[in-house]
Amino acid sequence: MEFQAGAKPLLLLLLWVIYFGHAQKRYASIIDVTNGGTWGDWAWPEMCPDGYFASGFSIKVEPPQGIPGDDTALNGIRLHCTRGNAKENTHVVESQSGSWGSWSEPLWCPGTHYLVAFSLRVEPFSFPGDNTAVNNVRFRCSNGVELEGPGLSWGDYGDWSESCAKGVCGLQTKIQKPRGPRDDTALNDVRIFCCNT
Repeated sequence: MEFQAGAKPLLLLLLWVIYFGHAQKRYASIIDVTNGGTWGDWAWPEMCPDGYFASGFSIKVEPPQGIPGDDTALNGIRLHCTRGNAKENTHVVESQSGSWGSWSEPLWCPGTHYLVAFSLRVEPFSFPGDNTAVNNVRFRCSNGVELEGPGLSWGDYGDWSESCAKGVCGLQTKIQKPRGPRDDTALNDVRIFCCNT
């Protein structure tokens, strides 16, 4: 099948509108925090399947590299989506992640509760220095239980995001791509999608 000049970009635009249009119909709101890092670009959003909400999460963390290593700390977040039972029907979603580290075991809200809010631990910019941006994340469950990831301890937690009315159903990450011999930070910020149904 051959495309006429200009048809391929039009097809890509149409696919983008269909995908993101569907995502927009599904979510009720987007929550974020004010202390995210400044480097990198927003990746694609990734959503739980229809009728699923995130009741757990796991993180990708690079351990401290020592001197003269380049630390990146938190590299990614996965949401573990369920239909109310964390042991069955689990679907994992992940927006873009950094290149370094390994994934933790998931942390779960108790019973049939869902994630509803989050907070990021971010190391402020330093020059000269080894910047890491996001170091850890914590989520609040619909019953008030707070879950903290096994990330690193550099930086401070900022304020909690607003809360989803029902639960978290997707995420979008801001990632700095690898920069070769220059300082890498990987994950810099997160947006969370809330759904009501």
